[in-house]
This record gives sequence, structure tokens and C-alpha cells, in this order.
Amino acid sequence: MVVREGSGREVPAGAAAADKPRAAVMRDALGVGVAVGLSGFAFGVTAAGAGVSTLQACVLSLLVFTGASQFALVGALAAGGNPFTAAAGAFFLGTRNAFYGLRLSQLLALPRSVRPFAAHWVIDETTAVALAQPDRKSARLGFTVTGLSLYVLWNLTTLLGALGAEALGDTRAWGLDAAGPAVFLALLAPMLKSGTERAVAALALVLGLGLLPVLPAGVPVLIAALAAPIVLWMKGRRP
Repeated sequence: MVVREGSGREVPAGAAAADKPRAAVMRDALGVGVAVGLSGFAFGVTAAGAGVSTLQACVLSLLVFTGASQFALVGALAAGGNPFTAAAGAFFLGTRNAFYGLRLSQLLALPRSVRPFAAHWVIDETTAVALAQPDRKSARLGFTVTGLSLYVLWNLTTLLGALGAEALGDTRAWGLDAAGPAVFLALLAPMLKSGTERAVAALALVLGLGLLPVLPAGVPVLIAALAAPIVLWMKGRRP
């Protein structure tokens, strides 16, 4: 049995069924990669407004490559925070990627020679796309396409944003520093399925926002990281 594609070419029915999931995975992965990658422009502009040079902003995107941590770093610097405190806040916010890596190492089962390079792409978006796939082959494809498209676009738009920051004038008036955290929350929200996960997120939100007016910039993020151990400790004390 054969089916006819839109181009008029006839292919076996089994081949057409096998190609459809692959095309769907690539479509979803590219959609996430392009949509989030373009927000690198906001990071470049925000970094420039915080006094970070174009070279420093580009190096951050090339080597750090985790948007939430990058925005946290430049946001703390823009608020007048200590560079060491800002870096510590960004570091602890980025430690979530290590836990993503533990899950993805089992799911993707990549060759050892590839793992060090793939680890650089273990971020919110690639994890979300990979975990949404029904099998290992689709997960690998989703992870790779999302990581590649996002890495290229994020670094390119970081450069463009940093170079074009002067043309925008007062970058704080545009509110672009909220773009990265907004994307992070949009990806995180659907993954909060259990009561424990929701409790951790709620407590972290209360700690972070509640302490923001009274503590130096960057410190509330560090304290918000205590939400997970606090909730797990309280849960362990239940009979």
C-alpha cells in the first residue's frame, strides 16, 4: 500500500507514518528554539544597560548559556548588587540544570564521548522538549534540534541586543529584563504536577519576593533556593 504526499511522490504507508512523528518533533523543537532564542536580544540589551560590555555579554551567552541565571546576574548588577553576590545567585539558580542532567542521562543514554558537549545544552527548554517525547529516539532528536537552534539564535541575538542597546535609549523603560524570567516561568509551570513541587515553587516565590525590598540585590535568590530542602524536611517530619 502506498500513500501520496503533497508533492505527488508516492511512498510506502509505513514510511509516511514513521516520518510524521519525526517532523512533529522537529517542528516543536524548532518552535521552542526560535521563540526562546530571540529573547537573547532582551538579554543583550539588559546586559548593556547594567554596564556589562558587549564582549562580556557574548562570553556569558557562549559559556554560561542558561537564560534565567544570566538575567539574574545582570539584574543584580543593575540593581547595584555586589558582583560576588550576583554571581552566587546566578550559580545557585543554574544548579537546577545538574538535576535536569541526571534525568536526561537516563532518558537520552548518549555515548560517553558526546556527553560533555551535550551537558552544555542541558537547560530548561531542551529538558522540557526531551521529556515531552514518547521514546528515546524522539527525545534525542528534540534535545538536539532545540539545543542547536537555541544556542545559535541566543548567541546571535545577544550580540545584536548588546550592539543595539544605545539606539533604544533607557533600556529599563522597555522592561526587557522580564523576558527571560517570564519564559522560564512559562516552561516551569506545566511541570509542577505534584503537591510537593507546587509547595517548593510557592515557598520560593514568597521568600524571593518577600525579601526583595529588605535585602541586597542577589541575596533573595540565594535564600529562595532553600525552599526545596525546607519543604522536603517538613514533608519528612509528617507521620
